[in-house]
Amino acid sequence: MAAESRKAVIAALMGNLAIAISKFVAAAFTGSSAMISEGIHSVVDTGNQGLLLFGMRQSRRMPDATHPFGYGKELYFWTLITAVLIFAVGGGMSFYEGITHILNPVPLTDATWNYVVIAIALLFEGYSWSVAYRAFRRTGRRRGFFESLHASKDPSLMTVLLEDSAAIIGLMIALLGVALGHWLHNPYLDGSASMAIGVLLATVAVVLAYESKGLLVGEAVLPEKLAAIRSLIEADPAVREAVQALSMHFGPHEILLNLDIRFRDGLSIAELSAAIDRIEEAIRRDHPDIQRIFIEMESLTSKRRATPDLVQPYSPKSLSSA
Repeated sequence: MAAESRKAVIAALMGNLAIAISKFVAAAFTGSSAMISEGIHSVVDTGNQGLLLFGMRQSRRMPDATHPFGYGKELYFWTLITAVLIFAVGGGMSFYEGITHILNPVPLTDATWNYVVIAIALLFEGYSWSVAYRAFRRTGRRRGFFESLHASKDPSLMTVLLEDSAAIIGLMIALLGVALGHWLHNPYLDGSASMAIGVLLATVAVVLAYESKGLLVGEAVLPEKLAAIRSLIEADPAVREAVQALSMHFGPHEILLNLDIRFRDGLSIAELSAAIDRIEEAIRRDHPDIQRIFIEMESLTSKRRATPDLVQPYSPKSLSSA
């Protein structure tokens, strides 16, 4: 999935760069406020994809003494920065451009350039959106779109998909504003379209910031995944009960799992060690994105007569494995 996420981000970056240039060329020939806003939108999107690629690279750095769990959350941080840029630069400048155009309206000289560029941009954005959407849907096949969006732990795919969706909607708003303004000889409609694009970008930014905040603070695995893990644990013959399972995402495919397990009475040290190995192997086999597993034995008591190869009654202790 990491390779697919990178592919989606690169496709979006290349498409937005080409689109931004074409939009500014059209705006220069026609004086369209909506096209200037769309050009700003594409420039912001291009920069955002660059930040995402940087975040993806940084998140792959190996753990060290200062970051023993690695740098996976760097991707979440840069996604949050991307959301701030969309809101402040994309949304703010587009809204400002719309207000300026309404206060000082400039009639369109020739809308043909706008129509051509919007058509080209829709093709580029549609392709980029389809790449991101196919990768995104593979992560949540049994959920609806918005449920999958909220459940996603890959902010790079989520960002590209939201940005491309906003870009397509923004292009339709720009087309409507340019066409109505041109046909009705009303330059105020063009400025209104620019303001609408600004509101659209600000809304997308708020959604993206909200989702990024949850990931950056620390989100657990999905409930159904946690239930499957508990079932794996309790299926082991040495386990009496999986008391607690705590998890946290350090990246889209980097999960920390802390287990509190109550084992059956009377197990020897060798049997306990074998049980822990079986549990870890089963979890890693079915859930390869769980990279660190820490197992704590809540309590072990035995009513049987103590012998050298049996565990003596003792207070809770911990066994850990990474």
